[in-house]
Amino acid sequence: MVYAIVKAGGRQEKVSVGSVVVIDKLEGEAGDSVELEPIMLVDGDKITTAADGISAKVKAEIVRAEKGPKISIVKYKNKTGYRKRMGHRQKLTRVKVTEIA
Repeated sequence: MVYAIVKAGGRQEKVSVGSVVVIDKLEGEAGDSVELEPIMLVDGDKITTAADGISAKVKAEIVRAEKGPKISIVKYKNKTGYRKRMGHRQKLTRVKVTEIA
């Protein structure tokens, strides 16, 4: 089984051909092709790391743009009547790995 560890959006994800992962927002439309930076490549018993020099490329296709779960932010100061509520939804991109070569 061939799989790779890629760096995407400040995190590392384990991907193989056909896997779908959700990463931080990438520029592009649905159907566009992107290239992810491999850190480690495992091909059966052979393991190659970035320090050894990976010649392989991980190509993926953007499936769609998404938003993460809503996070509520509440600020409160005692005895002053100060209350503030905010929310945030992180922008994400769902990608499907098409090729590890």
